[in-house]
Amino acid sequence: MPKVSTSLGKVEFKNPVFVASGTYGYGNEISELIDINNLGAVVTKSITRYPREGNPPPRIVETSSGMLNSIGLANIGVEEYINKMIPEYNHMNTPIIMNIAGSSEEEYCEVMDLVESVSSNIIGYEINISCPNVKVGGMEFGVDCDLTERLTSKLRKRTERLLIMKLSPNVTDISSIARSAANGGADAVSAINTVVGMSINVQSMKSNIHYGFAGLSGPSIKPIGIASVYKIYQSVKIPIIGIGGITSSNDVLEYMMAGAFAVEIGTANYRDPGVGNNIVSDIRKFLDENNIESINEIIGSVKVGQ
Repeated sequence: MPKVSTSLGKVEFKNPVFVASGTYGYGNEISELIDINNLGAVVTKSITRYPREGNPPPRIVETSSGMLNSIGLANIGVEEYINKMIPEYNHMNTPIIMNIAGSSEEEYCEVMDLVESVSSNIIGYEINISCPNVKVGGMEFGVDCDLTERLTSKLRKRTERLLIMKLSPNVTDISSIARSAANGGADAVSAINTVVGMSINVQSMKSNIHYGFAGLSGPSIKPIGIASVYKIYQSVKIPIIGIGGITSSNDVLEYMMAGAFAVEIGTANYRDPGVGNNIVSDIRKFLDENNIESINEIIGSVKVGQ
């Protein structure tokens, strides 16, 4: 039987197929629909210091080969998350990675401090740095190397758990941001977050999203995600989680050949919540048919210019 386990930092996962932030809610809701025990991990929706209602509707619209969303980090806040969600994880066998968001370094740190102060079986944190830093005029943390390294370093000092920095594609050089995360002590990076997009109703001449701009996800961004992973793989030694447009095992294999150690499935979950389980089975079949003993053998194996 081919080995499909993969490691990020000091944590080993049974397979490289994770669920992306937001697409399985807080992690416990979907278990009523499918068996999540076959997944490598579940990443929760972003949690902030205080509850957020999110952006006003319309905030989701379908596009060609994808979707735009402008949810606005709607969530229950860290205190209710600690009280209601963390106890639920004690009954789950699937590893939970908590996604944290904030509008200042202090908010990120306070959220992590509160979670670290209680007992939980959360195995790590994914840090959403595509958030506007209110103290520097709304600039996203993830577009500035210094901000990324400083935030990563502050969070690294607060936890021994797996620390993953989620990178934005809306930058000039994603490799430099990845290096900053690595220099700050991140165990891994995940790439990519959504691409900035917009959609207009030509009849009403209004934007299909309340605030105009939104995050584009789905198959249309897969080539951007794969290219980003490949660039990062050439630049850092820490593991990469590939995200963007994954709908099949072939997509996963592309990401891993580009340099990903694991992947996160996002938009595809809305069409089929069980797609991850099917992909895990198909990956095992691919490895077996091609006499590959371990999935680690294909990481970064792409041939370019040959």
